[in-house]
Amino acid sequence: MVTDLISLHLLSESLSEMYRPAMGALVVLLCSSLSVNGGKVLVFPFDGSHWINMKVLVEELHSRGHDVSVIRTSDSWYIKPESPYYKSITWDLPSGFDEKHFGSFATTLMNMRRKGASLWARISLEYEVVEQFYQIHTCVIRMVEEMFQSTKLMQSLRDAKYDVVLTDPVTGGGVLLAHRLGLPLVFNARWTIQGEAHAVIAPSPLSYIPVAMNELTDKMTFAERVKNLLYYFFLYFHIWCVTEPNYKPFVHRYFGNDVYYMELFQAADIWLMRNDFTFEFPRPTMPNVVYMSGFQCKPSKPLSKELEDFVQSSGEHGVIVMTLGTLVADLPDDVTEEIAAAFAQLPQKVIWRHKGKRPSTLGNNTLLVDWLPQNDLLGHPKTRVFVAHGGTNGIQEAIYHGVPLVGLPLMFDQPDNLSRMKARGVAKVMDIATVNKDNFLEALKEVLYNPTYREKMKALSNLQRDQPMKPLDKAMFWIEFVMRHKGAGHLRTESYKMSVIQYHSIDVVVFLLAVVLLVFAVFVSAVKFLCRRVFCRSKVKKE
Repeated sequence: MVTDLISLHLLSESLSEMYRPAMGALVVLLCSSLSVNGGKVLVFPFDGSHWINMKVLVEELHSRGHDVSVIRTSDSWYIKPESPYYKSITWDLPSGFDEKHFGSFATTLMNMRRKGASLWARISLEYEVVEQFYQIHTCVIRMVEEMFQSTKLMQSLRDAKYDVVLTDPVTGGGVLLAHRLGLPLVFNARWTIQGEAHAVIAPSPLSYIPVAMNELTDKMTFAERVKNLLYYFFLYFHIWCVTEPNYKPFVHRYFGNDVYYMELFQAADIWLMRNDFTFEFPRPTMPNVVYMSGFQCKPSKPLSKELEDFVQSSGEHGVIVMTLGTLVADLPDDVTEEIAAAFAQLPQKVIWRHKGKRPSTLGNNTLLVDWLPQNDLLGHPKTRVFVAHGGTNGIQEAIYHGVPLVGLPLMFDQPDNLSRMKARGVAKVMDIATVNKDNFLEALKEVLYNPTYREKMKALSNLQRDQPMKPLDKAMFWIEFVMRHKGAGHLRTESYKMSVIQYHSIDVVVFLLAVVLLVFAVFVSAVKFLCRRVFCRSKVKKE
């Protein structure tokens, strides 16, 4: 028996010696394949909440062995100059996106809505917003122009041999840079410089596709269709005032007078859309549009001991979570007093992100915090309701975790986002201009105790999660697909190169009408000619 064991040991050692070179070669091969597969990605992001989304993609690309470089401005307030996930390329120019300015705008807008400001005051405020966006685009154009004129920078970007540019098309910097470098282009998109992204790339009939931000559904009455058309014209007036003056001359200067600036956007290889049809109404789409709704969502992690103890103290009643996003940390004092008084009437515990003055009506059931782990709280089994401003990130996380909403929309796309959730029966939406203790408490109780809100949100959550591939994995696949194949031209329509006359076949219709008219004219002439001949012959015979 001992002899057999010794023989087996010697045999295993000899086999190990025999296959050791092969195993070493296999390890080298695996390592080399990783280095070959690891690509180089140039990221041109947009700051603020948009960076929160982009950062998820950047970190995942890094985890898959890709080398990521991120272009940022010197005054970036979310995009840090140092990170273990990317190398930053900092350009010493302002971004034009002022967090404090937009925060004060939100506060001013709330006060105006609540006090019933005059139409002229509202128009003046909207003009301020238009001017702010104009300045953002102006700063982006100035930054890209200086980059183009920096021979050293452009040569370093070319020498880096990037495989793809990943950008947010809400500004055009990444688009212009990608075309200057001749690189494939992938969008992390919901918005472009011309509004909602689908409207730029896919057919969008106004009869059943609501223009973004007008709070309509895909089932419109005649009056709503009139409103939809008017919003469409207003959108293009905004484009004419804000976008055209910045991008049109720049593109003509650097890419030629025959190039329309939106062609550069429409030539993107892949559009990674930060939504899907649990959020969007059914509509036409395109082969290179990839939906990744909830890609930033993930299973919740354990809470800190302090938060967990507070949540567990709610017992069977559960917890309400309230936060109003990155731009608005607090509401006007009288509004917070009303909201706090409403919360105090409930048996539920409340975790409220609030940085302003402590309300005098605050109940013992409410915990005020400067920051809260939103995803982890929404994923906690005791969370019953999410009071939110209606940002896309928060709505996607609420859908992912199946938590119904009470909405307090403040500005931009937030009212429209929440109106979509209301149409699906998973949200109760309040008007900040009229919110008080009684109607806010009534809204909370309706969502808390009417089971249809939670049931419908759970159904939406199941739809969002029931996919053959996780949204983040899908996004990674298509970014790497573009890197492997140097683009995805076979998925991209060339219709953007057509004029409006060609796209709508107006020239063909005019040609066919001309042919019909010509045939009709020839026919009429022939009939007249034959009639004259017959008349002349009959006249001659009579004579």
